[in-house]
Amino acid sequence: MYELWARLFHRNMAWIITIAAVFFLFGCTAKEPASKPASDAEIVTISAAVSLKDAFTEIGELYKARSGGTVQFNFGASGVLQQQIENGAPVDVFASAGEKQMDNLAERHLIDAESRRDLARNSLVLIVPQPATVALSSFADLANANVKKIAVGNPKTVPAGQYASEALGNMGLEGKVAGKLILAENVRQVLDYVVRGEVDAGIVYSTDARQAGSKVSVVATADESTHSPIRYPIALITGSKNKDAGRRFIELVLSEDGQKVLQKYGFITTASPSATK
Repeated sequence: MYELWARLFHRNMAWIITIAAVFFLFGCTAKEPASKPASDAEIVTISAAVSLKDAFTEIGELYKARSGGTVQFNFGASGVLQQQIENGAPVDVFASAGEKQMDNLAERHLIDAESRRDLARNSLVLIVPQPATVALSSFADLANANVKKIAVGNPKTVPAGQYASEALGNMGLEGKVAGKLILAENVRQVLDYVVRGEVDAGIVYSTDARQAGSKVSVVATADESTHSPIRYPIALITGSKNKDAGRRFIELVLSEDGQKVLQKYGFITTASPSATK
């Protein structure tokens, strides 16, 4: 009898231990994590021309306040951003300072063509540091012997540099200033060179000159006939993992509130007094 009870006891204990182990493991695996990571759908990634940095940063805050989502910005030269997208960078929306970069992506079917819109326009200006190192009153003065260094964006990757190259060529100045040009990686670097007095002059967008305030002076504005129209297209990337969030951001940029922010930073929009067809 004793041996029978002993065998039953040991058999039941084995079941009890097995069941306890199952409950223990289930409890460990079912436990909720201390903090849940943010959903990918809550984050929209925007690659945008660096000249849009100030305006887009403010629009990003507006987007966050209204949607609760987060905007992750990647600012840089439009040509460099284009190359990143072509190489598979995880981007939802692209905003370029030039049509060429957006056209190149469109040819490779990397943007949603139906989502493409022009968000604003800009103008090209000649600036000098304050105090100025040489006296300039026009683009033509760049050919003067006392002008040694002129900062421009690299035409290969920087739209502002492409427009500057067009303007100088159409003004008959390209050959006269070729040896004076200091190429920058983006338009804000051009601005920095001028602000620090490292060059005698620079060619930037009017919005960049405006941001520098009293640190630079605008000498002249390039006639629009001397270069291609400076339009800023924006579009959804076809490989976007957050298409709905991307569309909402584009809608906000194009909305009345978004356009007001762009006007605040000097961009020309359809509602701007200086806007023309």
